[in-house]
Amino acid sequence: MAQVRRNPNKIREGSVVVDMILYAIAFVICLITLYPFYFVIIMSISSPQEVAAMNVFWFPKGFNLSSYELIVKDTKMWWSYSNTLIYVGAGTILNCLMAVLGAYPLTVRKLKGRKWVVAFLLIPMYFGGGLIPSYLLVNKLGLYNTMFAIIIPGMVSIWNIILVRTFFTTIPDGLKESAFIDGASHLQLLFKIIIPISKPILAVIAIYSIVGIWNSWFDSLVYLPNEKLHPLQMYLYRVVVQQSVDLKMLSLEDTKNAVANMLSNIQLKYAIIVFTTLPVIFTYPFFQKHFIKGALLGSLKE
Repeated sequence: MAQVRRNPNKIREGSVVVDMILYAIAFVICLITLYPFYFVIIMSISSPQEVAAMNVFWFPKGFNLSSYELIVKDTKMWWSYSNTLIYVGAGTILNCLMAVLGAYPLTVRKLKGRKWVVAFLLIPMYFGGGLIPSYLLVNKLGLYNTMFAIIIPGMVSIWNIILVRTFFTTIPDGLKESAFIDGASHLQLLFKIIIPISKPILAVIAIYSIVGIWNSWFDSLVYLPNEKLHPLQMYLYRVVVQQSVDLKMLSLEDTKNAVANMLSNIQLKYAIIVFTTLPVIFTYPFFQKHFIKGALLGSLKE
């Protein structure tokens, strides 16, 4: 019976061709993914005339930072920026704290009714009361038109609790038993042992919370009629969608400059998109070390 002999060189050449094809596909996907943001950046720094004529595609045409200067001078933008920092800081801390406090009891095997509690938590993930009941609840609690209308309703996430609970189940039982033998309470076990070794899942919860709160604007539209309490994304919504904010009417001098550069109105929108997006992008490298590990372990079933 004849044996078919394979040429190792041909096999190696075939694998190289396959790798090159995969690299090419990955490069195209990356280009398609990154180009929209790159397009916004080059539009924000190009000449206003070129931007208005939509002649910018691959490289900036001209160089103009007047849009960023106008944004920096706008006090309303900085006020919204400070509000967003408050929402992000308080929301992220409370999200992580509530996720930990909600997940730890569900990992105690001797807890009576633990499975029923888990099943009860899953119901709101698929069924909700809707916008009107939420609005009535926020109004009855006295949270309407206050910062707490944004912070408190969003501080508990069932999905985050499930992620943290799943991660906690991967911690060896021997570690917990050793702590109890040494006289540790549940609170001491949680805050002195479990939380310090749970940095990966906490990084996942933190980056989810930061991105979610930073990009949120609809809750502000519903619960915050006072513009002084609006976050940065709501300010961006008014600029880009409603066009109710005139960034160029900041002072008499800026008005004169705006008249001389009427074509910069379109460019201002691109500049403020970049200005509001970059900070949250820069936060990812601080959590990257733990993010992938936490996301993988937190998604594994018990």
